[in-house]
Amino acid sequence: PQGIGSPSVYHAVIVIFLEFFAWGLLTAPTLVVLHETFPKHTFLMNGLIQGVKGLLSFLSAPLIGALSDVWGRKSFLLLTVFFTCAPIPLMKISPWWYFAVISVSGVFAVTFSVVFAYVADITQEHERSMAYGLVSATFAASLVTSPAIGAYLGRAYGDSLVVVLATAIALLDICFILVAVPESLPEKMRPASWGAPISWEQADPFASLKKVGQDSIVLLICITVFLSYLPEAGQYSSFFLYLRQIMGFSSESVAAFIAVLGILSIIAQTVVLSLLMRSIGNKNTILLGLGFQILQLAWYGFGSEPWMMWAAGAVAAMSSITFPAVSALVSRTADADQQGVVQGMITGIRGLCNGLGPALYGFIFYIFHVELNELPMPESSSGGNVVAQYHLQQNSIIPGPPFLFGACSVLLALLVALFIPEHTNLTVRSSNWKKHCGSHGHPHSPQAPGEAKEPLLQDTNV
Repeated sequence: PQGIGSPSVYHAVIVIFLEFFAWGLLTAPTLVVLHETFPKHTFLMNGLIQGVKGLLSFLSAPLIGALSDVWGRKSFLLLTVFFTCAPIPLMKISPWWYFAVISVSGVFAVTFSVVFAYVADITQEHERSMAYGLVSATFAASLVTSPAIGAYLGRAYGDSLVVVLATAIALLDICFILVAVPESLPEKMRPASWGAPISWEQADPFASLKKVGQDSIVLLICITVFLSYLPEAGQYSSFFLYLRQIMGFSSESVAAFIAVLGILSIIAQTVVLSLLMRSIGNKNTILLGLGFQILQLAWYGFGSEPWMMWAAGAVAAMSSITFPAVSALVSRTADADQQGVVQGMITGIRGLCNGLGPALYGFIFYIFHVELNELPMPESSSGGNVVAQYHLQQNSIIPGPPFLFGACSVLLALLVALFIPEHTNLTVRSSNWKKHCGSHGHPHSPQAPGEAKEPLLQDTNV
């Protein structure tokens, strides 16, 4: 088989690190180019771009996962990394094409799906959660370091060098997959030709969502996930732009914010989460995480000073314990033959939110006329002057309306979560569940608990 050595988790880790390190370098340049390209409706266009990308990823992920089950992982790793990184060199060539290609690249921006499939092929079931955790930690580590490096290089040598460096790292990732990554899917599981049929049920992105109402407990969990993840997906798509353009953060401050938030989130999802699960139980951990999320979003919504953003960021790290706790609750309460199905429902809802959330936030910003009609002041200017000028111009009582809307949505999620029982086995209400599990319970899907532990931005670029 092609590649260096036998398939290992380290191959997957390197692929993920290089891809997201390249995108992390572009954090500051992307925010500047976005505002310069769409000066009048920056937040609306950002929401639409990220929303289209998220919806396309949601629609294409099951099909790409099913095809990789038949044709092998390596070719789809190459395909997803290539198309995810394709927009990078366009940033300096044509900003309009850059944002257009980002939107369309959502069809193939599902690297995590294929990487989790790769890991599942080469690990035993008891090793899988640790392997997924390693992949997620690598994802977080790339985002902790790269925005700061990109901001420094951009300040010292200009954004063009940052774009060239990010393009070179993306090409290095593609070459690594071509040369070093061996195929993980056994030869006997692949057909002799590329003509193997794929059923519609395997490729249907709504297949798992159709089963949501068949068990009342699953329904409560899925409503909780939808109401709490919708504002989080929107927040991740626009928050760093909000810090840069509205709160007056410099490029270095945004990079430092991402780094601190990433480190605190990793600590919260490992040390704090395990302590809470042992001391107060699964359901109470979910409720506590939702409570922190409400506080964080309300703080973002009413905060008008940079120090408030930093304080709310620390609370945001604590709110990241919610989804690992939800995943653990589902794995404890669902029968063994329903794990893939129920986890698939949660991941399907989160994928849908990745499309709806950014568009919703952009629309709310647009409704409340939260725009910066002038180019940001030079980096040497104080952030307070930018904030003061903005609020004098807008005369707005609520600086961040979408975040306040998100807090109300998470409050509803908290009320729904109160009705989730702590210890109850999910019962099969339909024979279709087991049939469905046969086609969707393959360990390749990111529906495994590993994806629920991604610390920060999932697989959307900053």
